Amino acid sequence: MSELALKAEKLDAADELAGVRAQFVLGDDVVYLDGNSLGALPVGVPGRVEDVVRRQWGELRIRSWDESGWWTAPERIGDRIAPLVGAAAGQIVVGDSTSVNVFKAVVAAVRLAGPGRDEIVVDATTFPTDGYIAESAARMTGCTVRPVTPAEVPGVLGDRTAAVLLNHVDYRTGRLHDLPALTAAVHAAGAVAVWDLCHSAGALPVGLDEHGVDLAVGCTYKYLNGGPGSPAYLYVRSDLQSRFDSPLPGWNSHAEPFGMRPAYEPAPGALRGRVGTPDILSMLALEAALDVWDADGVSVGAVRAKSLALTDFFLECVASYVPSGRVESVTPVAHEERGSQVALRCADAGDVMKRLIERGVVGDFRHPDVLRFGFTPLYVGFADVERAARVLGDLVR
Repeated sequence: MSELALKAEKLDAADELAGVRAQFVLGDDVVYLDGNSLGALPVGVPGRVEDVVRRQWGELRIRSWDESGWWTAPERIGDRIAPLVGAAAGQIVVGDSTSVNVFKAVVAAVRLAGPGRDEIVVDATTFPTDGYIAESAARMTGCTVRPVTPAEVPGVLGDRTAAVLLNHVDYRTGRLHDLPALTAAVHAAGAVAVWDLCHSAGALPVGLDEHGVDLAVGCTYKYLNGGPGSPAYLYVRSDLQSRFDSPLPGWNSHAEPFGMRPAYEPAPGALRGRVGTPDILSMLALEAALDVWDADGVSVGAVRAKSLALTDFFLECVASYVPSGRVESVTPVAHEERGSQVALRCADAGDVMKRLIERGVVGDFRHPDVLRFGFTPLYVGFADVERAARVLGDLVR
């Protein structure tokens, strides 16, 4: 057994989160490092979904909106996500896709900013959809879009800035951006900060309330393990809720949803973020998936500590197993600048990833030359990390 394999054994033996792995459906023959795209299945989800389908829908039918708590699911599940992103209860509503929630948040941010502000600053390195939606929101609100890198944001803010849309963690490189400092800069300019938390929620502390974030959105199928297409969420800071003007008012966000009134009157609080009928099956699967956070010893702080240890160890193993110059890490070394993934630049990355998957190491490929490995501390161990780097070394040697 190699020195690194022995080190992995010792690290796994000391891992306070090691027992959480048993709460997920994982094959012993596969190292799954793609939880930053789709989280693994928690063992409690199938039984819960079966109950929702067979009993709540099959037997209770329409009665389940009240008796099974379907109607209140968006805010109830939002309150369960809240502590994972550093928010108090009553500020998060679950529903719709991330894209739809980005649209709601950006348009609402421009409206919150008020007249005279006609520029939306957007992360130029963002996931493409965020950029597309910012462009559409700009056309709707009479704004222009200014794409810049997150590092350039403070230097472009001014009296015209209405909203700033940023990613907490870059989806390609895994770079963690400085949410507290950037939010403070946005506020100093009198603008509204909108954060995309897709690659940070459930992997590291966010501190929405602590840092005064205005609006935030995120998906639930990555580090929150809600399942493919599980509903996203929208955070609206409590003191802004009375002024939150959604561009997608629906009967579910009406103050009297069953009044069927022709005139729209928004509901109080975060409920203004609702639109139409909740997607109950996927929403309740997500609720079941969140049960893993109730296990003893599972905290965002513990998850972050293990995430950094896993990524540190992976980089150490890559340096040992992979021939010099064959790959290059584009993920920051500094802990304060690193999310929960490692991205390696590799000339033939597409082919390498295909062969890695054939050998039981599942990551993903990002065009044109990036191997991307996501580390979900709830179920990834140090032996997984050592094996992944060793197989990578064998393939590219």
